[in-house]
Amino acid sequence: MSGSTGRRARPRQSSGAALVIVLSLLSTVTALLQTMAVPVLGKMSRDLDVSTAAIGWVVTINLLAAAVLTPIFSKSGDLHGRRRVVLIVIGAVAAGSLLAAATSSFWMLLFARAIQGASFCLFPLSVGILRDHLELKRLPLGLSFLTGAISVGAGAGLVLTGVLTHGDRDYRNIFWFTLCVALVLLVLSVIVIPKDRPHSTGRVDWLGGFLLGLALVLLLLAMTQGNAWGWTSVATTASFAGSIVTFAAWLAVEKRVTEPLVPIAMLRDRTLASANALGFFIGFGMFLVFLGITALVQVPSSHGHGFSASVLETSLVYLLPAASIGIVASPLGGMWVGRFGGRATLLVASAIGLLGYLQLLAFHQHAWLVILGGVITNGAFSMGFAAVPAVVTSVVRPQETALANAMASITRSAGSALGSALMVALIASHLMADQHPRESVFTIAFAIGAASMALSIVITLVGIPRRSAHAAEEPAPSREPSNR
Repeated sequence: MSGSTGRRARPRQSSGAALVIVLSLLSTVTALLQTMAVPVLGKMSRDLDVSTAAIGWVVTINLLAAAVLTPIFSKSGDLHGRRRVVLIVIGAVAAGSLLAAATSSFWMLLFARAIQGASFCLFPLSVGILRDHLELKRLPLGLSFLTGAISVGAGAGLVLTGVLTHGDRDYRNIFWFTLCVALVLLVLSVIVIPKDRPHSTGRVDWLGGFLLGLALVLLLLAMTQGNAWGWTSVATTASFAGSIVTFAAWLAVEKRVTEPLVPIAMLRDRTLASANALGFFIGFGMFLVFLGITALVQVPSSHGHGFSASVLETSLVYLLPAASIGIVASPLGGMWVGRFGGRATLLVASAIGLLGYLQLLAFHQHAWLVILGGVITNGAFSMGFAAVPAVVTSVVRPQETALANAMASITRSAGSALGSALMVALIASHLMADQHPRESVFTIAFAIGAASMALSIVITLVGIPRRSAHAAEEPAPSREPSNR
């Protein structure tokens, strides 16, 4: 940040409130774009005449783009001014929404969803803007509004999807809606967000972003298309091999560039590496549950393991309670972090997530049990979201906080993309004659989810020391992270 804190002009209270409201709305849009497409994947598949495996990329490509674009745009905000980058990103969201609403091409829809993935960087950019322009004593409240807006947006997205696509209405209505929202927010952002100056010098690691994106695309392509291509086919084998080679090239590049997309050296610290692994599993589990419940409840009840849910029922009855629990669980997780520390909070969250998955695995024959399982697991993920940044911040120097949290955002988005791709692959490989998934899809998925939560407990116990329970009382280390 250019200039000293003491010389920085403080906004008046009214302008500060307006800034918090607008930035919170930007976080809401990010969550809207995450969840709105989930309940209508089946409708998209039928309307566009594409397979179940292919249509899953409507969600996966959005998460994949987020993993790559978030650190790129965050760094661009430091180099060129956060306000300018926010306006560019909102414009990209509007353009992606317009393209998704106007096209009847599956490939153009995927391109549009990739463009919309830029929206994920609105949250870290908004955090930086608040730190620059909000009074320090009001900053915690402002940040809590930003975090809460994500849960509100996730729930609102599901409600709006159900209403906008109820009956035979076109799924494209959701993208016309996000276009209108983006245009309104573009105007509000121009008016309310203060102009700022570049906060740092350097360059964006474009090569690192390209290699990371290519490696993830090849990996997820092999996972989602392996059943159709054949798991031992040349195409599948080449995709897996290409992913491994590209990941290796990416690691080599990140170790050599001055300002890497992902600071690999930081992961030498056991605590930081463990926190990133836990963030990965949180993202992985969240989309495994969301897509799993969506597919399960839309199976015709005549098969014995579905509930014949419409898009409206899927959104309002089955997914909304799980999405809404974050409004309560996120601040609860924040309170636990402040009182007991990040380690204890992550242990509790992982244990609750394990119980939720086991409940879904053993008892998914009744609608209320499916809803309960979704609420339990997503409540656990919301608590975990609050704890991971606290652990990350406790082991890095103050000037490395933004970079370390950006790295955690990448791993979380990568986990979300992998969870989405895995669910799509399971569905595609276990279809009945009427193209609905077999019950075995969900038992396997929920068992994998339970295993991921059990592994999260182990990682927390082994990788995060007890001292992080009092991280709020201890200064961050002044040395470079090292092996512990």
